[in-house]
Amino acid sequence: MNELEDRHDVFLSYYGDDFTGSTDVMEALTLNGLPTALFLHPPTVDEIEHFKLKNNRFPVGTQIQAFGVAGTSRSLSPAQMNAELPPIFQEISRISSRFFHYKVCSTFDSSPEIGSIGHAIDLACRYFPSSFIPLVVGAPNLNRFCAFGNLFARVGSTTYRLDRHPTMSRHPITPMQESDLRLHLSKQTPRKVHMLDVLSLEEGDDQIEKLIQQAKEDPSAPFLLMDVINQDHLKKIGEIILRHSQTKNQLLVGSSGIEAALTACLQKKNSLTKYDVSVSVAQASKMIVMAGSCSPTTQKQIEYALKAGFAGIRINSQKLVDPAGREPEIQRVVALANQLLRQKNVLLYTALGPDDPAIADTRAKLEVLSDRGALPADFLAKIQGKMLLQILEEHHEARVIVAGGDTSGYVAEALEIYALEVLIPVAPGAPLCMAHSKNTKFDGLEIALKGGQCGQEDYFESVYWGTTQKDRADPVSVTKA
Repeated sequence: MNELEDRHDVFLSYYGDDFTGSTDVMEALTLNGLPTALFLHPPTVDEIEHFKLKNNRFPVGTQIQAFGVAGTSRSLSPAQMNAELPPIFQEISRISSRFFHYKVCSTFDSSPEIGSIGHAIDLACRYFPSSFIPLVVGAPNLNRFCAFGNLFARVGSTTYRLDRHPTMSRHPITPMQESDLRLHLSKQTPRKVHMLDVLSLEEGDDQIEKLIQQAKEDPSAPFLLMDVINQDHLKKIGEIILRHSQTKNQLLVGSSGIEAALTACLQKKNSLTKYDVSVSVAQASKMIVMAGSCSPTTQKQIEYALKAGFAGIRINSQKLVDPAGREPEIQRVVALANQLLRQKNVLLYTALGPDDPAIADTRAKLEVLSDRGALPADFLAKIQGKMLLQILEEHHEARVIVAGGDTSGYVAEALEIYALEVLIPVAPGAPLCMAHSKNTKFDGLEIALKGGQCGQEDYFESVYWGTTQKDRADPVSVTKA
């Protein structure tokens, strides 16, 4: 039986708890043979049926077989989730699918107060009731590994347990101080967590069947957390999910490791045909980078691009949070960017890494102004979206990169983008996309929406040249005369 030949509208639907993580899933599905669109708001059945892919490398008339909705629940409190998530889940549930995936970041950063994964799943179960809930967080292609329930992430050549990770252990909003995902979830939901560890995965089908049956018989509809260290584990997990899940709207939770597992299994069964999605497009005529992330990875990418010839514009975030200085600073940045884009690629940024003094200075400025109505990251991200819109009004033929999940969401909103599709892969989890926009100026815009931790140091250059990073062993300067 071909798992894709059923009566569902799509094979899989998903909700991403932040914007850039949502593009990660779209890429994983598309590159493995399931054409996928990412929507900013829940689509209707009619919109799914009539959605037209812009990438001409797909056969004419190719219909999407999966779709996602880019969300913001990673930054929401439980009370905010109660207001925002049920209507979205209800709309998605009206579109028949084999699976519904609540997509979380592969670093699983969350807390009982902000981005509670446990609370979100308690809400999702009302619309996607399931006897048990597969939980897959490890994603080897993203250097994320789960062993005996503990999450690990690699930086360079070093693999860290998550509570010792140099970035995630000191995340400004949701620092990860516990790597055991069972203990971490226990603070967010009373729902039990069953375990299918690496030894059980390798022990054989009898042990696996026994543990799954125990999970199914648990009346609490528990999570079933599955270890992942390598691709063989993913294939096994894909088989488990396909064999033991219900036939409609099975709830899944985890990273894009879910999609990697399912597609690996389907390819093994010859149920999927990979499309020849190109790994390159033409060099951009000009490029704009808007960086809202303060991660060490983005810092290295900014520094690399500046050395390679990008014109850097530091946005003064202290002025942006001050009502008196806000509009003059916006006008300064937009005017300077418009001027520089006539000769160079432009890179705009608010901070250079997590230790940039501008971060502390901006928070201090907020304290002085008693402006506690919004977190600096959200507030600045919205203004960055406004700035980029004004710049693109004059340079709408430019290729665009946005670094940072919050910033990406606000940029998409400002540009009236309602859906995205993959154009080419660049770095795992950070493809170059084509935009579907209600604004004709930006319909077909080539844009990469990148999470702070994604990509090698030459990522911005790779997008400019229109190639995947592995094809650029000898990067060259992009300085424009």
